Amino acid sequence: MLRGKPPVDFLPATSIIAPQFCVNLQKSMKMTHSQPEHLPVSRNLKIGLFHLGSGMADVLATGVWNRIMIADLGFSATPIGLLVSLRYFLSPLGIWAGRISDRRAVAGYRRLFWIWLGRAMMVASLFGLGLSTAHVARGGEVTLAVWLALALSLLLFSLGNAISGSTFLALIYDLAPEHQRGRAVGLVWTFLLVGFSVGGVLFGVMLPSGGDFARLEDAVIGERVIDLFGTGFLNFSPQTLQNLFIYSAIIMAVLWFVSLAGEERRARTAVAAEPAPESSSLRHDLGLAWNNRQTRLFFWFLSLSMICSFAQDLILEPFAGDVFNMDARHTTRFAAYWGSMSILGTLVFLALSRRIPRLTNAVTSIIGVATLLLTFVVFSVSALGHVRGLVTPGLILLGIGLGIWNVGTLGLMMDMSPFGRAGTFLGFWTLVSTMARGFGVSFGGILRDLVLHLTGNLNIAYGTVFVLEAIGLVVCLAILSRINVSAFKSETTEAAAVFAGAMD
Repeated sequence: MLRGKPPVDFLPATSIIAPQFCVNLQKSMKMTHSQPEHLPVSRNLKIGLFHLGSGMADVLATGVWNRIMIADLGFSATPIGLLVSLRYFLSPLGIWAGRISDRRAVAGYRRLFWIWLGRAMMVASLFGLGLSTAHVARGGEVTLAVWLALALSLLLFSLGNAISGSTFLALIYDLAPEHQRGRAVGLVWTFLLVGFSVGGVLFGVMLPSGGDFARLEDAVIGERVIDLFGTGFLNFSPQTLQNLFIYSAIIMAVLWFVSLAGEERRARTAVAAEPAPESSSLRHDLGLAWNNRQTRLFFWFLSLSMICSFAQDLILEPFAGDVFNMDARHTTRFAAYWGSMSILGTLVFLALSRRIPRLTNAVTSIIGVATLLLTFVVFSVSALGHVRGLVTPGLILLGIGLGIWNVGTLGLMMDMSPFGRAGTFLGFWTLVSTMARGFGVSFGGILRDLVLHLTGNLNIAYGTVFVLEAIGLVVCLAILSRINVSAFKSETTEAAAVFAGAMD
């Protein structure tokens, strides 16, 4: 979306980790059908409903389930964080599905087979997650089988997200003509952010506070290692919790099906793509990235900013529940607060970046990181000083900061990808950002548990995570100040010409 270009997450395949994916995609398009001439806005909006469901699923997995498991049921944040992080670590598998969808049709469909298979896995995972979590909430024995059920549910969710995400974006690439792809992916991406807000409000309504509750104090839990296996209570019934996941899964299934029904014509024969042309090795291309000082600096900035920005992802709702005793209905709406502010921050700075030449991607990134730095200072004071009134301002700042930072960083990813090797470099940057986000989510949970074990104080445990996030973002600002996009482009101009010639 940046300056007329789609964000990296919405390029033809999720993350373009394999450098030949775009080439294969373009070739398969030429062999299967002619270039589409027009994608109506109404049809684009219908397709966007797919990511409305995706945003809601993200809130349910990382905003509702994690809070209930950690803050309400008393589980350790470490295993919960590792399970939630699976989808980031497994995301490269989406390239496998994307490459197969380029080469051949399955049951007559190149994209829809993988999309609906992946989303069916996610729907099944939400059913399993709801049933398993409700079993624990009823005081059922937390056995190895229960842990396996939880792990399998999150594994299905992660695999389904990976194989359907890349092929969904490839379908958009197929359906939209080149001059409309920016608008097509922009609308879909906006629906994803709207899904965060809608999911936060909807799930908050579906989890009423007060009334019946379930205590786990009488549960039979093996040798009862409380921090790991959980002990606590819910201020809503386990049946309500189970219904939340079941009804949500049904709603998302309907959205995912309706949004793409009839969007791909069934092929009469299987598709076989041409062999990819010879090119330099991936190791050689990535060596070019690492040997350049500017790209090395950007690598460290991207990795550290991702880790620091998303270390809060797992613990934000549990923080409010543990420290301020906010109920799940309240904390579930956190996604609505920061999600709506993220939309606002993104749209405002996209508009400003087109009108103010001096508002470059680097400057936008600095503003975004500085806003996130202020965010975690606010959360640190809130946690360590036990100031509940700072939670909502922190959420507003978090959303605005993430929106601005997203615009600037996606733009920098494009700026730091030389002509002729954009697929490889963009794939490298996206792989780095995805893996770093996974490490950040896991790190936040592990650090919270470690500090809690050492101090026995929840305020200090959560406050330490927020303080380290703020310190890390200060380092990010220092690194960002040393990145010179103009110097990078100047250094790679000659190489880009050589690469372009080699591709002819």
